Amino acid sequence: MASLQTTLLILGASGDLSKRLLLPGLATLLEVKEDWDVQLVGAGVEDLSDAEWKHLVHEAFENAQASKNEEDEGATGETELAPRLQAVIDASSYRKADVTDAGDLTNLLADCRHDPAVYFALPPAVTEKSCEQLAHLDLPARTRLALEKPFGTDAASAEHLNDLLHSFLPEERIHRVDHFLGRSTVLNLLGLRFANRIIEPLLSSQHVARVDIVYDETLGLEGRARYYDKAGALVDMIQSHLLQVMAVVAMEAPASIDADDLRTQKELVLRAVRPWGGDAVSASKRARYTAGSVGDRPMPSYADEDGVDPSLETETLAQLTLEVANWRWAGVPFTLRSGKALGKQRREILVTFKDSPHVPNGLSGAVLPDRLCIWIAPDEMQLELNVNGPGDPYTIDHTALSTTFNPGRLSAYGEVLAGVLEGDATLSVRGDSAVQGWKVVEPFLTAWRDGDVPLDEYAAGSGGPDGWDNIDA
Repeated sequence: MASLQTTLLILGASGDLSKRLLLPGLATLLEVKEDWDVQLVGAGVEDLSDAEWKHLVHEAFENAQASKNEEDEGATGETELAPRLQAVIDASSYRKADVTDAGDLTNLLADCRHDPAVYFALPPAVTEKSCEQLAHLDLPARTRLALEKPFGTDAASAEHLNDLLHSFLPEERIHRVDHFLGRSTVLNLLGLRFANRIIEPLLSSQHVARVDIVYDETLGLEGRARYYDKAGALVDMIQSHLLQVMAVVAMEAPASIDADDLRTQKELVLRAVRPWGGDAVSASKRARYTAGSVGDRPMPSYADEDGVDPSLETETLAQLTLEVANWRWAGVPFTLRSGKALGKQRREILVTFKDSPHVPNGLSGAVLPDRLCIWIAPDEMQLELNVNGPGDPYTIDHTALSTTFNPGRLSAYGEVLAGVLEGDATLSVRGDSAVQGWKVVEPFLTAWRDGDVPLDEYAAGSGGPDGWDNIDA
């Protein structure tokens, strides 16, 4: 008998998120969880025939398989999938539906053979309307909901959405998805910090000068103007993802890696976060890209991208400096930065340690700060140290010790779906933390809306605006 029997019901199954991320993630999950019985049901506004739906799923599964095997890159046409994956496709179904209509939702739930995990691959406003209808339906006993971030549009709307969801489901069956921190990345960070006595004692204001968390992308808008032009880099990446990364980096040791213990420690960090120096104006920067080239790819100015309203002054690069005002971290600046159309892709956590209090006379050379560098996807670590060089023993050189973390067997969305389907909320953001994330960024959003922080510019393909430190790699 299967160790888990469940139905994955995807609302918005014909959309980009489903095709590009969810369905390939499901394929990687099914290959690992061979004894799981997962029924796939899709719903969307498009009128797809049964054959068209199965072809769509087959292509998504095929893409997941190709990305795992380098020899498959560039292959075209359908390839033979593993029998298990093909069986899931053959048993799957699709229904054209209005997911904000109680009758259509009732019919979709009736199509589910097992207790469903309902995944909202939909815009936030549509997701909320759908949940308003679900609140009045008789749901199966173990129904779980998975909602993409951003969760709400501010603290008040996030609290309202929490109240709506809690009116018909307990918190442990609500998954506010954050794919950015896959299970393997979280566990790698926890293992590095708490499974040894070398790194952890150094991670405090006594030894750390600054912490930088950078997520720079070479991609531009990529047709996402409808969403991105109203969100911008601050909401899209920092509020939604990088605050969660910071919470894992800064939190105290949890008693266990269970969802309750882990999420409680992250929430305590978020409650302690303040703008650096108490001033959201001086502690933040924003910019947007102008025309340029990323590699050999020309890119228009953001203001000229299709669907963009230049008068909104949406930023494509955001940088905040924060303080975790608690005993461990008070006085250490945490800088979070994320942007698009930059010259180099960077997914980094950089911990810069304070200078040595005294270098004995007689030793020479460039004494640089010791630094712990952690890269996300692929997950790697490098510890940069000052040591006596291989030549003159009186000369200090800078060297690096490197290692590669376990990458895990699942894609980021495979990790997310694993948690949702088996009811493990470890990778999900708890309701109070979703609200607190908005409270952290609201002083900055207010200052930006009031025009107190200038909108700088940087050429697409550059390292960022002139005059910014741009955080040394």
